[in-house]
Formats: sequence, C-alpha cells, structure tokens
Amino acid sequence: MGKTVLRAIGVAGALSWASAAGAAAPARDDEEARIARLEAAVAGLQAQVQSQSRAVQENAALRREVADLKAAKTPKTGAVALAPPATHAETPALTVSLKGASPGLATADGRFSINLLGLVQLDTAFYDQTAPGPIATDLRRTGPALGFTTSNADFSHARELRDGVLFRRARLGVAGNAFGPFEYRVVFDFGGAGVENAGQLYEAWAQYSGLKPFRLRVGAFAPLEGLADQSSTSAQPLLERPASADIARGLAGGDTRVGAQLFAGGDRWLVSVAVTSRTIGVINTGTATATPQAYRDPLAFVGRVAGTPLHGDGWRVHLGAHGQYLARPADITGPPATGDAPLTRHGVAFSDQGELRVDATRLINTGAIDARHASTAGVEFAAQWRNFLVQSEYDRFFVQSTVTGLGNPTFGGWYVEGSWVVTGETRRYNTGNAAFDGPPVHDGVGAGGFGVVELAVRYADMDLNDHAGLPGTAPAPDAVRGGELETWTGGVNWYLNPIVRLALEFQHVRLTRLSPDATVYQTPVGAQIGQSYNAVALRSQLAF
Repeated sequence: MGKTVLRAIGVAGALSWASAAGAAAPARDDEEARIARLEAAVAGLQAQVQSQSRAVQENAALRREVADLKAAKTPKTGAVALAPPATHAETPALTVSLKGASPGLATADGRFSINLLGLVQLDTAFYDQTAPGPIATDLRRTGPALGFTTSNADFSHARELRDGVLFRRARLGVAGNAFGPFEYRVVFDFGGAGVENAGQLYEAWAQYSGLKPFRLRVGAFAPLEGLADQSSTSAQPLLERPASADIARGLAGGDTRVGAQLFAGGDRWLVSVAVTSRTIGVINTGTATATPQAYRDPLAFVGRVAGTPLHGDGWRVHLGAHGQYLARPADITGPPATGDAPLTRHGVAFSDQGELRVDATRLINTGAIDARHASTAGVEFAAQWRNFLVQSEYDRFFVQSTVTGLGNPTFGGWYVEGSWVVTGETRRYNTGNAAFDGPPVHDGVGAGGFGVVELAVRYADMDLNDHAGLPGTAPAPDAVRGGELETWTGGVNWYLNPIVRLALEFQHVRLTRLSPDATVYQTPVGAQIGQSYNAVALRSQLAF
C-alpha cells in the first residue's frame, strides 16, 4: 500500500505540472487534449490500486491457510486434526494422542482431554496339594467365610483349592483434565477374586492441581498408603501384593474407598493426608444379594511420607513411613432389639486369600474383633541400581478392644522382594505417588525387538496370631488364632510391547494355624488346621 500511495503522489505531481504548463502555453495544447491525458492517468492509477488490493487479499488468505495448518498439527506428539481447521485463533483444534499407551482426545492447548483406560488380566492357576481326605481326619480349615460371624466356618475349600481361570481385573474407564488444573478419573471393574464381579464402580474422583505443589482429590480412590500399595497393578513384579501390604491397605484405604486426600510433592519427596470412610457397596455374587447397609459408616485417617533422599546417576534409595487410624469402626449390626449390643457391633477383621486369587479362600482370618479403634504403622525401604531393584516393608496392626479385662491384640507382617530386568531397562520411579512403575518398552515384539524380560523373587510373612497358645490347648479368652502365612514366590515377566504382558509365577506356601474353636471348626481342641502347598500361575495382560 505504501508503494501505491507514492505512485499516486507522483502521478498527481505530474498532472499538476502538466496543468501549469498548459496554462502558460494555451496555444500549444487545447482543453480536450488535457482532459484526455488526465483521464488516462486516472485510469492507470485505478488499475494499479486494484492490482495491489488483490495482492493484499491473496497474501491474507495464504497467511490464514498457514496458520490453520500449524494449529492442526502438534509437533510433540505428531497428532493430526480430527475436525476441520479452525478459522479463528481462539478455537483450538481437537487432536488425538497417546499418553503412555492410553489413546485419547485433547484440545491443542491441553486444557481439555479425555483418555481411554483399560486393564484386563486373565489368570490361570494350578494348586499342588495332597489329595483331600475325610473331614474327620483331614483338618485343613479356613473361615469364618464372611468375617463377622463364627457360625459359618468353611470346611471344604482349604482342603482342595480350585484350579482354573479367573479374570482378576477387567477395568474400563476414562481420565483426563478439564479447564486446565482440574483432573478426573472414572473406572469400572468387572474382575474379581475367585469369581468375577457383575461390575462395579472402582474409581470416581476429581482433583484440583492448581496450587502447586498441593493437590486435592475427592471421591472414590485408593489413598496413598504404602509402597506396594501404590505400585501399578499392571506392572507389579509379581502377580499380587504381599499379604501384609494387602491387609494393611484394607483397614482404611484400598480400592473403592470413599474419601478426600490432600497431598504435595516434588522430584524427591511426597507427603499426603487423607480422611476416608466406607468402600463402595458391591453385589455378593455368592448369594446374589446386595451387601447389607451399615448402620453407621466408618471414619478413618491415612497418612504417608516418602521420598528418595539419596540418589545419583543410575541409582536411588527410597525411604518412607505410613499409617492409618480407624477412629470410628463401622456399625455392623445396629442397636439391639433388647439387652446389650452384640460384641461385634463395632468390629474389624483382618484376612487374606494368599498371594494368588484364582481361589479366593481366606487362608488366614482373625474373624470379627470388637474394636473401639484400630490402627496400622509401617516403614518402607527400596534401593535401585540401574536394572536391579530391592524393596521391603514392615507393618504393625493394633486393635483397641471394647471389652473390659481383655487385651488389645496386635499383629505384624513384612516382606522383601527383588527384581532384575534382564534386558537392561530400569523400572521407572513415579514421583506422583512415590512408587516404582514398570520398565519402559521401546522395541517390542512386532516393532523389531524382543520386548522386556524381568525376573522377580519375594519372601513374605503375615502373622495374624495374638496369644495363640500351644497346640492341643484351648484358646485363652483374649486369644486370636488367625494363622501365619509364609509365601516364597518366584516369577518371570515378559513385556511384549507397552500394552501386552505375560507373567509366569511359582509359589511355595506354608500356613500354620491352630483351630480357634473346636466346636465351630469340628476339630480336636487346638488342632493344626494349616497346610503347605505349591502353586503355578500364568497371567495374560492387556493394559492401556
């Protein structure tokens, strides 16, 4: 446009000079000739202005096209536009991307996203036990099956654990963020222990992360409770968590727990506190009836401090401590019709199926314990050097009884496990929950590589006995004969690619337990109702 204005000024000057010259010499040029020259000059000027206007319009169109192409492409992920190119800068393009191995949609500015989540684990197991004998002489026992009654001891399952298959987890959900600092996750689970669930809400929470380093989460989720508790279920070195960690998380944390959590962290540290209540109700597949509603929900608090204070090139040391306090147990039975309330009105129970879930028989089980309060305290340690990892935890359990004159039972459990990634990769440390994730898989099967191979071993001990007494004797009034479970486990993991994994595992299990009640369990007084057995399991997994 600047050049056009200069040309116009030049033409106008020339016309002015021509007009002046004509006035000085009217004899050399008549009026009509001057008019013709003026009209010709104006026509030339108009043609130049129109040409420049077309050039400006073409240039603006090219600029818009370039801007649209840039907005429709995300260089970091290579994502492409799913919708027509935006015509206004304030309307971001919609892109498809992979967050880890999870497919999703997001706006180009990243303020809104939704990712599809999935985890399917199919377990196949074989138990090597001695053949079951007559119930009068084969004293292997378990129960109470439901945890809050002593009249339903299980006499059959412990004598012959079930070989077979099980969808241990079958989860499907979505996660993402909205309006920038708000995050969300909703997940349903159709898997189970022993048999699959009809389907239940597993996670449903919203989180605000706009006050760094603090984050606030509200809904149904597993609060930050321990090291093994926070290890990804799709990348644990072995098929299940150790018994001590699994029992600890069940007091006031664990899956489907409703609560609120405030936590903060950085590259080397994490602190969290949570207030929790009940777990989400589920359908009892054995009786096809809903879980009874409690008369009062529990109230508990969960805390954890963890981090990697010692670290260097290719190595780190993790230290942590965690605890729970059940301030108010759930009211199980409600007010009595007459007389005194039953002892188990406010009860807690600790139990575990062992570190394999194809058979869900609860091998160790305290049964219901009347409790005013209950708590846990634990410490955690891990050391990683390149592709080697060792981790361990110890948990202590405390119950404050409501019965005058009886003691307050205590229990303890611990484990130590190690893993070696044979192919050289290093398990990733997740600073968001201060725990270890699986190794990265860069060259998987089908992509020119072999995938990742890992070996793992573990020894775990969980003791649910308190004043158990001697074999052949009746239990004392304050005795708890929940049993002691020792498990030796070895396994190999093959990560074929970022979403497919095969895991083969061997277990040697030793259960020692004295009969809690000779009448209920139909055994001689103080009889040994434990056993030893081996198990082999294979897991086929799809996770994204």
